[in-house]
Amino acid sequence: MITWTDFEQIDLRVGTIVEAREFPEARRPAYQLVLDFGPAIGLKKSSAQLTHHYTPATLLGRQVLAVVNFPPKQIGAFRSEVLVLGAPDAEGHTVLTAVAAPVPNGSRVH
Repeated sequence: MITWTDFEQIDLRVGTIVEAREFPEARRPAYQLVLDFGPAIGLKKSSAQLTHHYTPATLLGRQVLAVVNFPPKQIGAFRSEVLVLGAPDAEGHTVLTAVAAPVPNGSRVH
């Protein structure tokens, strides 16, 4: 079990995908994403293994959940700054976690 204080240390925010492109240098099929987290956080980059269910075009404009306070991770020449959240389908392919209705970019999940 974790405490409420433990949970509050995880900064979960809503962001909108504003750029999505192929990431051919990744070891596993992935996209490079740029997400808008609003004026307080700004634009952040992420590498995400979403190629089974999504194309770059279907990702644009989608609001997703992400952890914004993990340390950046270097993936080849790309620096991933946030962790986009999803859950595996029955075959293990990631399905994005999203909000049910539009909310302001940067909204904190609680």
